Amino acid sequence: MSYYYIYSRKSKYTGKGESVENQIKTCKKYILSNINSNIDESEIIIYEDEGFSGKNFLRPQFKKMLSDLNSHDVKCIVCYRLDRISRNVSDFSSLITKLDNKKISFISVKEQFDTSTPMGRAMMYIASVFAQLERETIAERIRDNMMMLSKSGRWLGGTCPTGFKSEKVSEVLIDGKSKYMFKLKSIPSEIKIIRTIYNKFIETQSLTQTETYLIQNNILSKNNKMFTRFTIKNILQNPVYMVADKTAYNFFKQSGAQTYKDKNMKYNGKYGIMSYNKTLQKGGSKHYQKDIKDWIISVGKHKGIIESDKWIKVQKILQINTSKAYKKPKSNVALLSGVLFCGLCGNYMRPKCSKRKNQDGEYIYSYICSLKEKSRRCVCNVKNINGNLLDKKIWQEIKNIKIQKEKFLDQILKFKKTILSHKEYNITNLKRELHNLDANILTLIKSISPDNDSKTNEYITHQINILNVQKSELKQSISLYEKSEGNIDVNKLHIKNILDNLSIAEKRDVIKLTFKKIVWDEKKINIVV
Repeated sequence: MSYYYIYSRKSKYTGKGESVENQIKTCKKYILSNINSNIDESEIIIYEDEGFSGKNFLRPQFKKMLSDLNSHDVKCIVCYRLDRISRNVSDFSSLITKLDNKKISFISVKEQFDTSTPMGRAMMYIASVFAQLERETIAERIRDNMMMLSKSGRWLGGTCPTGFKSEKVSEVLIDGKSKYMFKLKSIPSEIKIIRTIYNKFIETQSLTQTETYLIQNNILSKNNKMFTRFTIKNILQNPVYMVADKTAYNFFKQSGAQTYKDKNMKYNGKYGIMSYNKTLQKGGSKHYQKDIKDWIISVGKHKGIIESDKWIKVQKILQINTSKAYKKPKSNVALLSGVLFCGLCGNYMRPKCSKRKNQDGEYIYSYICSLKEKSRRCVCNVKNINGNLLDKKIWQEIKNIKIQKEKFLDQILKFKKTILSHKEYNITNLKRELHNLDANILTLIKSISPDNDSKTNEYITHQINILNVQKSELKQSISLYEKSEGNIDVNKLHIKNILDNLSIAEKRDVIKLTFKKIVWDEKKINIVV
């Protein structure tokens, strides 16, 4: 049986506009009117994503649809409008390539694009360029709007910093809808902790010693967890705690940040600082701090906590520490990092190296509980364990696991065949991708016209450059695969010899695959397989 897929998407759950129901209804009507009027309802499979952006393919039903392509005979994928599928040229291009390989047509009802025709393909690629341009324009408008809102000094939402909670201060009516304005309100118990952190850091001038003090005194974060150097540093760098006075204004002005100052926004020492556009989100939940020149600084509606000169002093100490920082040398021979845990407190144990060597010429190292080290033995005082001896015993346990040589060699042969077939498969697919990239680049080149405005041609050229970079990467990948070899002489294989000849990194991987965790309780080692 052949199937017809319908895909619908909407960014927000609303009852207005192009709802997923309306999109599906329009697509069904198109299939029955223009493709096949005699199909049964069971031949149409519907995929709906509501509440998901079109900036990428990270949508549950979209992923399921792509997965189902492998198990169904699919005639075509129909969507209401091109941007329901994607607003990203690169993503869209890879999807069309995948559908072409499977001889599946793609149809956009609203724009009347059909990839089964050459003109339809060309127009669809050009339209996808403008869809991405529209998405980036919308994102730029949102950023500009955010900057305008920041001038009010109010809290715009998100996770409140330690020491504060969000408080509703007023309600306004915009386009018939109630909108609330919020400000930060102090939490006295947490503010006390913030002052302690700043005072202790200025006293010790060390994140590590500040962390140790907090752990020793059982001072916990707002999530009831132990403070780490990372969370302490974030608190110390956050301007929200800084008193907004002339010193603060001059500091940010000289640092290059965008500072707002008018008759309603006075740096008079009564309020705290609000900072916007301070972080950049990448890869889901990961946040990176932007350069201070990108920050937007204004006076908040909350009370400042840390005097401006003290906050600036902390920044200077952090900067000096960063310039002096170096990575502590880690053991390059320890095998149990990430697998060995303390049986008394449950924290992981890490290798600690000495400069001495044993009789075998190996550097002597031991495993120490991370909490014991951080708390200076106040919270946990488990005995260290000889790392050289423990690693050898654990590796011997690995070698003692009974493995039938025949089965082992059989698996190696299968592995060899898999490597070779995988290599050929990848080279074929990469070359197909390279061919499709060339076609896409040619289509975009043809779309550059003197009739277009300069911004449009500039944008299309930018997309061509992106595809050229992908083309270069594909060529490099093909070259690497063609040079790789899958030659394994099974007759020379001996299980124990193989294990002994593994690198340190490979041995660590074997241990992690074999044992779930290893626990040291001062008296014995407990292994969880």
